[in-house]
Amino acid sequence: MGQVSWPSETELNDLRNVVAGMAERSVKDVRVVVSPYRICPLGAHIDHQGGAVSAMTINMGILLAFVPSGSPEVCCSFVSKSVECCGVEEEEGWYCALHSSKEKYDSGNTEHLFSHLNFSLWDGSLIIGIEVNLNEANEISYVVYLVDDTQYSKASGKTNTIVNGNGNGSSQLEEECCWGRYAKGAVYALQSKGNLLHQGITGVISDSTGLDSSGLSSSAAVGVAYLLSLESANDISVSPAENIELDRLIENEYLGLNNGILDQSAILLSREGCLTFMDCKTKEHKLINPPNLGENPINGARKSYKILLACSGLKLALTTDSGYNRRVSECREAARVLLEVSGKPEVDAVLSNVEHKVYEAHKEKLEPLLARRAEHYFSENMRVMKGLDAWASGRFDEFGKLITDSGQSSIQNYECGCKPLIELYEILLRAPGVYGARFSGAGFRGCCIAFVDADLASEAASFVKEEYSKLEPELVGKITQQAAVLICESGDGARLIRAM
Repeated sequence: MGQVSWPSETELNDLRNVVAGMAERSVKDVRVVVSPYRICPLGAHIDHQGGAVSAMTINMGILLAFVPSGSPEVCCSFVSKSVECCGVEEEEGWYCALHSSKEKYDSGNTEHLFSHLNFSLWDGSLIIGIEVNLNEANEISYVVYLVDDTQYSKASGKTNTIVNGNGNGSSQLEEECCWGRYAKGAVYALQSKGNLLHQGITGVISDSTGLDSSGLSSSAAVGVAYLLSLESANDISVSPAENIELDRLIENEYLGLNNGILDQSAILLSREGCLTFMDCKTKEHKLINPPNLGENPINGARKSYKILLACSGLKLALTTDSGYNRRVSECREAARVLLEVSGKPEVDAVLSNVEHKVYEAHKEKLEPLLARRAEHYFSENMRVMKGLDAWASGRFDEFGKLITDSGQSSIQNYECGCKPLIELYEILLRAPGVYGARFSGAGFRGCCIAFVDADLASEAASFVKEEYSKLEPELVGKITQQAAVLICESGDGARLIRAM
């Protein structure tokens, strides 16, 4: 696969210089969390049912450069103005922020424009200031939250107190500033496990330039980045398995999403070149390498591959879309019916607790919608297991066909996706050298992924970009053109690069 190019030394040094200037510290003191985006070739929409999933991280994602603040204060700045904040579009002028001013920092040859967000920890309390809406007059609206032992999860139905603010509709701003909410969620998760946070951070968080990260679990990558930085600053030793659970608390309890553990597991466990397999019921995982095929394909295998990310231009916040949580409920209802008819009504109603033979014997008792959800689960689980063998043998054609079948089942049985994403999926299947494709993430926005013959990757990317622009010119106009179709590689999982 060659040397992974992300993060480059230039990117790392730029961020280190900025943080050193902000904190008035040596560049050698700056630590960097690398938290990559993930793709899920097989195992779509079944992690929340305890199914088997496969995933890998790519050479793009989130960087959080920081130094321990030496005090309860935390200051993080967002570098990229291309960051999507819970579906609020860039042209509206909304940005997650910290602090109450707009400043420029000159780092080498790069001038960064930052909006700041500050939050402080005092005796277990966290004060977060979020500024948003940098309008044409450069006026800044902001709200301040007090988060302490009375901070509430989404399920409580209670509202966290807004301590201060100068913006109209401040409670709405809290909902729209997604990345700031993940910072609070990280503190919530760590404190809920009894961790005392006595020290904050001063830092900069940055995303991969120009990339619309919808569908690549950028939210989980951000959550993991905050967890790793706060743990490092406070000398808290946490295993990858424990961080998977902590990020689940951010997603499930603090934000109220009913998603499973695929995203954070992939981000924390993956390694370059490997396919990560995880049983979401037992939490067991393993890394699977393809064979070293050298120059000569064997058994129908190709010698190398690349990953295409094709952006749809369609953005929608997962947290405001009822479709995701509704489908989770439908899967659980299908499990409940099957467990009841098999004489196990007391068992937790998730489809991983239903034996395949029970499903085959009683699936006609499910109403049509629930039958489709169950069919997706059981067929996808089978595709994952077949995919592991294909990957381990280097049979990328077979692996790609399974990915394509997964995409088709997501459309027909799980009934997610929409017209632009389905169009993009079908274009990818026609592109030269593509082994297989499907849409990524929850299927309601964002991008499609494809595995492609490495030698034909550039030709395939050009084909997809041209064909999609014919069908969806308005959406294409919203995409940064150099990032409309990206050629990526597998990369390592989340890690901390310690001070120099």
